[in-house]
Amino acid sequence: MIAGVARDLRAEAERANERRVLVLAGDRDHALDAAYDAIESLGVGDRDVTMVSTREGFRFDETRPRNADGLLGRTREAVVLDCHERFVPNALGRAVGAVDGGGLLILLTPALDEWPAVRDRFDDSLAVPPFGIDDVTGRFRKRLVSTLQTHPGIAVVALGDEAGDRLERDGLTGERTDQRDGPGESVDPPSAPPGATFPAAAYGACLTADQSRALRAFEGLADPGSAVVVESDRGRGKSSAAGLAAGSLALGGRDVLVTAPAFRNAAEVFARTRELIEAETDGDDESEHDDGEVDERDLRTPAGGRVRFLPPAAAAEVAAEADAVVVDEAAALPVRLLEGFLDAPAVAFCTTVHGYEGAGRGFAVRFRERLLDSHFSVRDIRLDEPIRYARNDPVEAWASRALLLDARPAVDAAVSGASVDDAAYRALDPEDLLADETLLGEAFGLLVAAHYRTEPNDLARLLDAPNLVARALVADGRVVAVALLAREGGLDAETRRGMYEGERVRGNMVPDVLTSQLRDEAAAEPRGLRTVRIATHHALRDAGFGSRLLDEVHAEFGDEMDYFSVGYGATPRLLRFWRRAGYRTVHLSTSRNDASGEYSAIMLRPETEAGQELLDRHAVAFRDRERDGLSDAHRDVDPDVVRGALRACSAPVPVDLTETEWRSVVGASVGPGMYDTAPGAFRDLALAALIEGSDLDDRAERLLVRKVLQGRPWEEVAEELDFVSTSACMRALGDAFVPIVERYGTEFARKERERFINE
Repeated sequence: MIAGVARDLRAEAERANERRVLVLAGDRDHALDAAYDAIESLGVGDRDVTMVSTREGFRFDETRPRNADGLLGRTREAVVLDCHERFVPNALGRAVGAVDGGGLLILLTPALDEWPAVRDRFDDSLAVPPFGIDDVTGRFRKRLVSTLQTHPGIAVVALGDEAGDRLERDGLTGERTDQRDGPGESVDPPSAPPGATFPAAAYGACLTADQSRALRAFEGLADPGSAVVVESDRGRGKSSAAGLAAGSLALGGRDVLVTAPAFRNAAEVFARTRELIEAETDGDDESEHDDGEVDERDLRTPAGGRVRFLPPAAAAEVAAEADAVVVDEAAALPVRLLEGFLDAPAVAFCTTVHGYEGAGRGFAVRFRERLLDSHFSVRDIRLDEPIRYARNDPVEAWASRALLLDARPAVDAAVSGASVDDAAYRALDPEDLLADETLLGEAFGLLVAAHYRTEPNDLARLLDAPNLVARALVADGRVVAVALLAREGGLDAETRRGMYEGERVRGNMVPDVLTSQLRDEAAAEPRGLRTVRIATHHALRDAGFGSRLLDEVHAEFGDEMDYFSVGYGATPRLLRFWRRAGYRTVHLSTSRNDASGEYSAIMLRPETEAGQELLDRHAVAFRDRERDGLSDAHRDVDPDVVRGALRACSAPVPVDLTETEWRSVVGASVGPGMYDTAPGAFRDLALAALIEGSDLDDRAERLLVRKVLQGRPWEEVAEELDFVSTSACMRALGDAFVPIVERYGTEFARKERERFINE
């Protein structure tokens, strides 16, 4: 019976150039056997099937649920996702995206009416101390099951024992056909536009007008200073267009460097490149070695051009040496790494929107602004027309709904007139979210739009994790600001001891850092509420909604918590926002965040005596660490980030200089002295001025950071801060210390100062 259902689904999927889902619900071993039967009936080759499971030993390509990112950029005729033991929502999103038009996604699940109550290893990850797995709910799976039972294109087989298997839904939608006659067959193939510089064969290989437009934009990569951003959902052909462009540039003699999270993610780029080069050179392959083997990662042309692949880190180091760089699946790369490609003469970024590809929305949220501020002339292209499957593919619609892959904030027009004073504060109870798709979509859409890392797993956490709560501001029924909050701390002595000795305690980010890294065994005893995410509708930025939402959160939870906290990729703007909200810096990470490319700051806002004590001791520790750390681990931190982090430190700086040190400081500021004679004294004074607030202008404060605290060479500091010469930079540093000496100087220092002034 299962073989027949699979064949019928496959046949309809192929006729319509769509995809279908087959759910095998019941005993796991039975489901695995049934999956084999289904695949055997399809006549699909083993290499065209991927099994995603916690088990191993299948004859197909295998990956584990936690490693399903490996499916990015790959296509399969069938993907089997084993949802037993560890059902990871992210893996479902990856699996759906890997199924080609005419293919099947086969889900192996517990009995659907029982599945929401099942607790597996993913649920265990949501049970953060002091909560247990019994506190985790099954709302996400309840919602998912509802979509499986009602959405078109999904067949459900209830697996039985003695009673046999039962077909509950056949998943057939009726005779439907795509706008094209079949996969990859355009009704009206695009032709080369007037004035095109790429070969006509490249445009002839495009399958949609969208691809042709993208290819024309890629022509700009022949000119230094050009950048192209190509965005699309999965299956729109952006990688193919990038491959045709790379091949066209190489045929013109240019060196094109391609990078992606892994070579398999760029396989489509190189496949299209190879096809175009072979077509244009009559198969004359310049990439062959002496033994006749072709280097699939380094394709060459008779004109001396080449298209080569390097992993992201290596590619960023040599980006300036290529004629053009193509970054595929850009959203999967850390922002810090993406910045390295701005050294290229010309660059293209191909990125997937919706679906939370790769590491999330780092490209759209963080890197996008940096690209627009660069010297590049940026052209944007968006691809909407599907290529791998039909525009009305029911599986795409199902996945978008089930995982909220297309979640968006309310449209601008619906919120543009909102007033912060009129907005209503409300709890986003998971049951309310489950019952109201509009509320859920707008709230989650805000989190997706405003943050660089939001995934399907986060939707499950929002609905099921016992330590999380969500709050929002609502105006005229539309969500205009949302905060996702995590309860932390309040841990027993045994758990705190284990954390101190190196055990990882899930979901307690701030207590974990303060305990395990900063060596405070008592840090996890007070109860805290951490802001995991906070987002304001983009049409209402800088209108006070974020501050109002935080004020409401503080008022609601102030009696329950010892402190509030936040951890985030530090930028000057965010440091100012959180300082004004009453938060104070206690830590700055010693390495950059992989996704944001920024150093992470942790800040606390105390509410009780226990919270104040926690802040006091860690503010002092932060102050003391930074005195020396800024010339070591934090030597390359942006000076404005340093200024913001120090300004938000609540620990005063004791200034206790010897008379010899005061002579050096005063002499360097108003006399013939030299900074180099007492760097420690200058460091103490600079730290005090930045933490306690100075009357210096921005450039003078940056000078204190770069030269005095970070110990950068004079020449480097003078160039970075736009001084006309090194000597001018030195004089500026002396001038900066004049008001500092006036503020912190002892009677001896004042007399020493008067000595020079009166001479």
